[in-house]
Amino acid sequence: MAKIRTRFAPSPTGYMHIGNLRTALYAYLIAKKDDGDFILRVEDTDQGRLVEGAVDIIYETLKQCDLNHDEGPDVGGDYGPYVQSERMKEGIYSKYAHKLVELGKAHYCFCKEEDLEKQREQQGDSFYFVDPCKLLSKEEIEKKLADKEPYTIRLNVEPEGETSFDDEVYGRITVENKTLDEMVLLKSDGFPTYNFANVIDDHLMEISDVVRGNEYLSSTPKYNLIYQAFGWDIPRYIHCPPVMKDEHQKLSKRNGDASFQDLVAKGYLPEAILNYIALLGWAPSEDREIYSLSELAKAFNVKRIGTTGAIFDIEKLKWMNGVYLRNMDMDKYYELVKPYIYETVDKKYDYKLIANAIHDRVNILSEIKDMVSFFNQIEDYDIDIYNNKKAKTDPELAKVILPEVLNTLSSIEDWNNDNIFMALASKAQELGYKNITMMYPMQVALSGRSVAPGGATAIGEILGKDETLKRISNAIDRLN
Repeated sequence: MAKIRTRFAPSPTGYMHIGNLRTALYAYLIAKKDDGDFILRVEDTDQGRLVEGAVDIIYETLKQCDLNHDEGPDVGGDYGPYVQSERMKEGIYSKYAHKLVELGKAHYCFCKEEDLEKQREQQGDSFYFVDPCKLLSKEEIEKKLADKEPYTIRLNVEPEGETSFDDEVYGRITVENKTLDEMVLLKSDGFPTYNFANVIDDHLMEISDVVRGNEYLSSTPKYNLIYQAFGWDIPRYIHCPPVMKDEHQKLSKRNGDASFQDLVAKGYLPEAILNYIALLGWAPSEDREIYSLSELAKAFNVKRIGTTGAIFDIEKLKWMNGVYLRNMDMDKYYELVKPYIYETVDKKYDYKLIANAIHDRVNILSEIKDMVSFFNQIEDYDIDIYNNKKAKTDPELAKVILPEVLNTLSSIEDWNNDNIFMALASKAQELGYKNITMMYPMQVALSGRSVAPGGATAIGEILGKDETLKRISNAIDRLN
C-alpha cells in the first residue's frame, strides 16, 4: 500500500472558518491514522482575495490545534514550493496547460468578456459557453499567438457520454458530459485557476486522498478529465457535508459567523473546538464524545462521515469546553484562568481560591470576569433575590437568619472554608434549619447574586473575616 498523503490547501483570505478547520482536521486524521503525511499548501492564485497576514493566521491556527504538518511553506519538504504563486513563477502550471493543448485535451481561447456576456444574455439561466475559438484553424491560432493576443486555455469537454467517479462519502456519482462546462485552466494573466492548479499540485505532490467540502462534487468530473488526459492515477475522494448555521444556511464567515479565532477570543479552548467539530458530520463507532487528538486519529473512519450537513450548536460547544476545563490539570487550569481573575479582582484576594471556586461552574473563559466581579464590589440588587424555593427562604426569613450567621461567624478564629461550614451547619441544626436555609441568605449577602461560584462558605473564606462580616451587616441593614 502506498503511503497516505493528504493535504490542507487553504486560501489566505482571512480568519480560519470553522468548515475549513474541520477539513484540515479530517485530512490530518486520515493521514495520521495510517502513519501518513499531512501537507500544508497555500493556494494564493486568486490574488484579488488575498488578505495581508492571513498566511500567518493559517500557521498559528494549525499550531494552536496541534495539527502539525509534515511538509509546507514554513517547514519545507521534497515536493515544494508549497505556495502556488511561487509554483506559478517556476512555470509549472503554464507547462502543464500547454501540454494539454498539445495532447488535444485543451484549447486556446481568445474571447473577451463581452463575448461571454453576449452568449449569457442570449442563453439566460441555462448559460453554457460555446467557445468559437475551438473552430479556429491552426494557422489562425498561430497568428493570434504571434500577435500576442491575450488568451486563456480552456479544457476540452466532449458533450457525448458520461463521466463517473467514486467518493468515500457519497458513493458513485455519474454526470452527463454535456452538463460540464469547458472550464478555464490558465487565465490571461498567466495565473492558473483554482480548479486546474489543485489538480496539478495534488498529482505532483503525490496526494493520495483529497479531502474537501461537498461543494466541489460538481467540479470533480472535470478534475478527473484532467487526470485522465495525462494518464495519471486519480486520488481517493472524501467530500465532506457542510457545517450548517441552521437547517437552511451554511455556516459562513461572509455571514459574520464565528471563526476559530473568534471562538478562541471568547474563551473556548482550541482542543475543545477541535473535538467538537470532529463530531460535526462524523459519528464515532463507540458511545462517547470526548476525544484527544491522538484518540481521534485512532478512531476516525471516513465511512462514518455523514452525507447531510451538521448544525453548529454553540451551546453544545460551550458544554464540551466546560468538560475540558474541569478535566484539566489544576496547575494548567490555574495559569489559564488567572489572567481573567487578575483583570477583575483586587490583588488582596487569593486568586487560587477564586480559581477553585469557579472551577465547576465556568464553561468558557470569557464568563470569568462577570462571574468574579462581585469580590471587588457587589452590584445593586433587589431584596426579592432572597426568595428561593429550594432553600425555602424569603426576605423576612433572611432578616432572622443573617443575624444568626453574623454572630456565628464572629466567633470563628481560624478562618477557613471548613471551619465556616461546620460552624454554620451546627447553628442550622441547633435552629432546626437545613444547611441551605442558612447558606443561601449568606451567599446573597456576600455576592448580591442568587447563583455564585463556590457557594457561601467558599466566598467567605476568599473575602476574609472582616469583609465577610461587613457585607453581612450591610445586608441586614438593607433588609430592615
